[in-house]
Amino acid sequence: MTIKNLTSTDNFFLLAGPCVIEGEAMAMRIAEHVVKVTERLQIPYVFKGSYRKANRSRLDSFTGIGDEQALKILAKVRATFGIPVVTDIHTADEAAMAAGYVDVLQIPAFLCRQTDLLVAAARTGKTVNIKKGQFLSAGAMRFAADKVVEAGNPNVMLTERGTTFGYQDLVVDYRGIPEMRSFGFPVVLDVTHSLQQPNQTSGVTGGMPRLIETIAKAGIAVGADGIFIETHEDPSVAKSDGANMLRLDLLEGLLERLVRIRQAVR
Repeated sequence: MTIKNLTSTDNFFLLAGPCVIEGEAMAMRIAEHVVKVTERLQIPYVFKGSYRKANRSRLDSFTGIGDEQALKILAKVRATFGIPVVTDIHTADEAAMAAGYVDVLQIPAFLCRQTDLLVAAARTGKTVNIKKGQFLSAGAMRFAADKVVEAGNPNVMLTERGTTFGYQDLVVDYRGIPEMRSFGFPVVLDVTHSLQQPNQTSGVTGGMPRLIETIAKAGIAVGADGIFIETHEDPSVAKSDGANMLRLDLLEGLLERLVRIRQAVR
């Protein structure tokens, strides 16, 4: 899969799925549901699922069902539905392993300046989605993208996911979307992570899912090429990031409204 496959239509593209792979049946149900919706709305779709969560607030937080098992589930989603899949990597030596199962390697926001990680991802030949660090300006992301390109891989996406605002909140500076687009790379708005409320005293990240539609609409209006949404059949029992995820049955209506906004601004 190349960037051109995702940006070849007048519509935005979608990266969506559960925060972390909790099991095969759940992943397949979510993928099947989103595939039906996106095919009807003609939205290019990439299934998202982390095979492991490395950035957890507490030692007892759920991290995954096992790397190989989760990666095989991602590969099954890809093969069954004929769609690309994306997952996070955390260290340079994970790049080649994950690349054997997925189409897009995602660089977590906290790791977006890690040169070895970016170069290892680039050398797999896979599309690399770099999330903007919560601590960085949009302009600084040019250098992260350049590392991938200079390592021989032009297939780069940049993702806005909010900027640290105080100790326990994030805000989206929408000026960053056109600024990062000016570098020549598609820009994704990570709607659900932008609504996190990190560093809660409980050790569990909070969120404001009631604002998902507001954030997504604004992102499409200012020209985001893609939208990233974590979704789950029942976020209240999700094993990771349930506080800011979109309930799966609400996704179709949201996407319908976003498509109308995209048509209006185009």
